[in-house]
Amino acid sequence: MPRAIRPMSNETPSAPSSPAADAPRDFIRQIIRDDLASGKHASTRTRFPPEPNGYLHIGHAKAICLNFGIAREFAGGWCNLRLDDTNPGKEDPEFVEGIKEDVRWLGYAWHELRHASDYFEVFYRAAIKLIEDGKAYVDDLNADEVRAYRGTLTEPGRNSPYRDRSVEENLDLFRRMRAGEFEDGSKTLRAKIDMAAGNINLRDPAIYRVRKVTHQNTGDAWPIYPMYDYAHCLSDALESITHSLCTLEFEDHRPLYDWFVDHVDLPNHPELWQPLVDAGLETKPSKPRQIEFSRLNLSYSITSKRKLAQLVNEGHVDSWDDPRMNTLRGLRRRGFTAASIRLLIERLGVSKQNSVIDYAVFEGCVREDLDAAAPRRMAVLDPLKLVITNLPEGHEEVLTFPNHPKDESFGSRTVPFSREVWIERDDFAEVPPKGFHRLKPEGEVRLRGVGIVKCEEVVKDADGQVIEVHCTLDPESRHGLPGADRKVKGTIHWVSAVHGVAAEVRLYDRLFSVPAPDDESDGKSWIEHINPEAKRVITGWVERAAALAEPEQHFQFERLGYFVADRLDHREHHPVFNRVVTLRDTWAAKG
Repeated sequence: MPRAIRPMSNETPSAPSSPAADAPRDFIRQIIRDDLASGKHASTRTRFPPEPNGYLHIGHAKAICLNFGIAREFAGGWCNLRLDDTNPGKEDPEFVEGIKEDVRWLGYAWHELRHASDYFEVFYRAAIKLIEDGKAYVDDLNADEVRAYRGTLTEPGRNSPYRDRSVEENLDLFRRMRAGEFEDGSKTLRAKIDMAAGNINLRDPAIYRVRKVTHQNTGDAWPIYPMYDYAHCLSDALESITHSLCTLEFEDHRPLYDWFVDHVDLPNHPELWQPLVDAGLETKPSKPRQIEFSRLNLSYSITSKRKLAQLVNEGHVDSWDDPRMNTLRGLRRRGFTAASIRLLIERLGVSKQNSVIDYAVFEGCVREDLDAAAPRRMAVLDPLKLVITNLPEGHEEVLTFPNHPKDESFGSRTVPFSREVWIERDDFAEVPPKGFHRLKPEGEVRLRGVGIVKCEEVVKDADGQVIEVHCTLDPESRHGLPGADRKVKGTIHWVSAVHGVAAEVRLYDRLFSVPAPDDESDGKSWIEHINPEAKRVITGWVERAAALAEPEQHFQFERLGYFVADRLDHREHHPVFNRVVTLRDTWAAKG
């Protein structure tokens, strides 16, 4: 018996009374506006129906933003989160919880949480009706034989030798399938449509298969399970979904979707869904409309769940939430924000034209979000010691820095300064290239917030490597003094060598080194396209105010990029930061 499902009070969004003037406008939203204006629907009802056999990836984000976004935009609208759990054995409660967490993180709330398994009894009764109506039959062909009988795109299929079984025989066999009498794969229930149909999806597709696998919700109650095309459309009808939004690969499935909805005819057969009423689940079946849109294809990425699982299982990445992965969990841990993902989806828009979006567009979205939202901190990732020799030994002072140069509401912080500081190694050049405006022998540079320093001496180790630069500070160039406005061409950042905190810094980049990893025309497999520089781990130095960050707190490390305190590993005594993105697109020059 299906479980009684009730709305979760803290997960029911309030919809605006009408779409805002600046709400997105696309062909799907125009269809909805027309349906509401004509009175075809009083409100809009959508659903997001992922299969819990893996974690969600960036491609799912478009469907999430579209379905939940439309529900939020239109008066009285709502969106269900429905877990398509019709394929036991590959599904896991861990993935269910992950999906719920990802949807919440993106900023959306569902009207009700549903499972396809809530409707298993209804699906079974509907299949009985199709058999009684002469629209379905039990087939003994195995999978290879079914493929052989199906035909090709240019040749019609052939009827199964079991297609003309009587209604009585089919009912008997199907009930015995339900009772668990037959072995896996020995029989299927198929729709009786047209084996000569131009659309192969209509050539007697399977409705049920025998599969004796324990289900995460129903246990061992069912030795047969419905196929996706059958369960999906009837679930939509049972939930009174008005607009069933899906990606373009399902366009050829739409005639089958409509065939099942029309021939089962749930609205006029309440005896089929009486078990839901008995379980206390309010339902009023109606006929949904399937509408297709283009999926999100991102360069330098893959969105195949099978391949994402392969990356994890073969150890190419550390986990499903590895920051190199384009799963939503991985992107979140990397430091991509929910707002930046929503911004990407908004900018892509909704169309029926498949295209590939440059990964740089995505990176631009997170830069735009974090430029406004992330406070600034100083960090040094490749440290070189700078000693200010005209300050006394043990010199320390406290300086004040704004947390955000463009937004005073962020306030300010104090930063300790000492005689010895860390600077970036590439901010010094013993033999500077042309146009180099940072520190060099006998050269001057402004030390951020401190004043102008001049390089007087270079200290090297036994191998000839520079280990220190000794400088003098122009005291008249300090803040508030007459020489503070003296012009020098370069300004560099620093971290106090006395007060700075050593930090583990993980420098992440695109997981693949080519725009189309699945394109193997170069003779390499997609695995061979993995970017070996996608993760580098170094020890850097950060100011104390960064080390004290909470997990998932974002910063712009000045002159270096945007970083986030790792949501799992970051600790005050062992800070861990992930690079979200560099300040500028570093891949443009590589192209």
